[in-house]
Amino acid sequence: MTVQIVWCAAAVMGILAIAVLGRLVSGPTVPDRAVALDTLNTLVVGIMLLLAVAYDSVVMVDVAIIYAALSFVGTMFIARYIEGEV
Repeated sequence: MTVQIVWCAAAVMGILAIAVLGRLVSGPTVPDRAVALDTLNTLVVGIMLLLAVAYDSVVMVDVAIIYAALSFVGTMFIARYIEGEV
């Protein structure tokens, strides 16, 4: 039963990721696109963690942590670029 709930949650997050892709493509301003990209990265990390629970894989948790850290650094660089500090 728990695995089915995890798969349903992953499916919902996948649908949300597709909706965020729409904002990423059609965002009227660059900051809107940056926020959409950060949201998409957060959803991807969440999906990776849900799949780690579904497959009982500790390695996927490590990969999700590394991906989240790199996503944070990338978001910081994008924010600095938008502000004109880079």
